[in-house]
Amino acid sequence: MPPSSDPARRAVVTGLGAVTPIGNDYPTYWRNLRAGVSGAGPITSFDPTGFDVRIAAEVKGFDPTVAMDRKMARRMSRFIHFGMAAAQEAVEDAGLDFAAWSPEQRDRVGVAINTGGGGLEELIDGTHALEQKGPGQVSPFAIPALSGSMAACMVSMKYGLTGPVITQVAACASSVIAFLDGLRLIQDGDCDVVLAGGSEAPLLPIAFAALGNMGALSKRNDDPTHASRPFDRDRDGFLFAEGAGVVVLESAAHAMARGARIRAEVLGGALTADAYHVSAPEPTGRGAARAMELALRHAAVAPDEVDLIVAHGTSTPLNDVTETRAIKAAFGAHAHRVPISAPKSMVGHMLGAAGVANALAAISSICDGVIPPTANLENPDPECDLDYVPLVAREQRVETAIVNGFGFGGQNAVAVFRRFDP
Repeated sequence: MPPSSDPARRAVVTGLGAVTPIGNDYPTYWRNLRAGVSGAGPITSFDPTGFDVRIAAEVKGFDPTVAMDRKMARRMSRFIHFGMAAAQEAVEDAGLDFAAWSPEQRDRVGVAINTGGGGLEELIDGTHALEQKGPGQVSPFAIPALSGSMAACMVSMKYGLTGPVITQVAACASSVIAFLDGLRLIQDGDCDVVLAGGSEAPLLPIAFAALGNMGALSKRNDDPTHASRPFDRDRDGFLFAEGAGVVVLESAAHAMARGARIRAEVLGGALTADAYHVSAPEPTGRGAARAMELALRHAAVAPDEVDLIVAHGTSTPLNDVTETRAIKAAFGAHAHRVPISAPKSMVGHMLGAAGVANALAAISSICDGVIPPTANLENPDPECDLDYVPLVAREQRVETAIVNGFGFGGQNAVAVFRRFDP
């Protein structure tokens, strides 16, 4: 659906929330992202002795009781903790008081919080309890706590939101899709407000073992802050990470009627598939390029109008070259002029929350006129020859930005954001 001129059908951003390896709230995340601060370090959540990979980008010092009581926190998994905290911050940032809303108003509020894996630690813990202590000792809350939909459901229950509750699982593209679902719900007139984002807490021994054996993770164990280096010649895999982000989307009419601060507008987006491989991108980048081309078409934006691409930029040998090829195919000559930023160089790869971390960077760049750097880009790969804003942030006005999210299985998602013009 093309962008609408009807304020009731335009989706704007009015609130931001984040829980990340470089900050447990949005202002800290954005400040550290601009400064090029790395969230990488030795793994502390378990003993990684004997693992090939012993580094990660962990969320530090997080207290789930900022968003729920201790009893609920014990019953829910870590990705739910993150999602509820990020949602609470976004709601407060937007100045929304759902408790004062009528049931009919809350019928028109949706939640779209996606994930790649959900609460997998609950399945592991439950299996251990079953094997060691018997079926009577398995927690009755194990199934809700591991369910990928439960972060979105718990947010809807916390605020009494009775509009659509959506969770899509699309690997690393998951939380970009949340913006497309939120935009559609507002464009279709089903919702006035949608809480959109993603949450992930995947830092489990089995995941490190599997991804390490796959060769997907950086093994720069002695220098973790330089492990994630998208588009750099010396990259050797991605930095595994956890976190969450939630953005309040609101119809422009609803936001303006209540005098909300509007940070940006979601103009459109698109989804495609590579249909190629379970983990590797299609080498030519055709599917990713088509996603960018279709997203721009749906948003009614010409390639040379884009001022920033927030790249998927995983720091893997295949992804970065393929994404570069896709950008060139989608943008033509403008590919060499448009700045490209890779937040994963600082926060690592948060899988199902990676897209919303990128979206927060895009929205903030539009608001503040600062493009965050691609950290650790010291020796550019000759095949990655575009402007990746290396090492230091750049002051530059950004009107329009796109966000890329490309997942295992060849799932490609792109969202387009622009400065709001009423």
